Amino acid sequence: MIRRSRARGLAWAWAAAALVAAAPSARAVDVRIGYIDSAKIFQESSEAQEAQKRFDRQVENWRTEAAEKEKVVADLRKEVRDQAAILSALRRQEREEALQKAISDYESFIQEVWGPQGRAAQENERSTRELVEKIRAVVEKLAADRGLQFVFDAAGGFLIYADRSFDLSAEVVKELNARAGTAGGTR
Repeated sequence: MIRRSRARGLAWAWAAAALVAAAPSARAVDVRIGYIDSAKIFQESSEAQEAQKRFDRQVENWRTEAAEKEKVVADLRKEVRDQAAILSALRRQEREEALQKAISDYESFIQEVWGPQGRAAQENERSTRELVEKIRAVVEKLAADRGLQFVFDAAGGFLIYADRSFDLSAEVVKELNARAGTAGGTR
């Protein structure tokens, strides 16, 4: 999968280079392009490794807590099953309610931690975002130091950095607005 991503990223880089080189210009443009491999950076960076270790420790704590809650459920379930015949109706109802509460607590905890918007997803997103921001800052500094106009990510095929002088967004918006004005005036 990484090979396909890398190939796609390099294809993006070459396509961008070809587009920039083929673009008509009043001046000759010396386009300098670089790329990073974010998968390799995440794998080899000591900061990324430390962030992964912290996350893994937190996940292990959550697993331990979940196992404790699951054991409470199993113990209560066994107690209700084994003692149902000898408990009074009131006591049996209390144990069954305790079991239902323990099950509910366990399921709520699992959802709270590992659900789609759970603490694990939030913590992973937070630590990843912090690392990506640091990587982006380093990429921007290296691009400026080396005179690069574009930096692509070979692992994802995305543009990571671009010299703002190559940004055509304002011109595209201006042209779209002009066309919309022309089209609106002829109706």
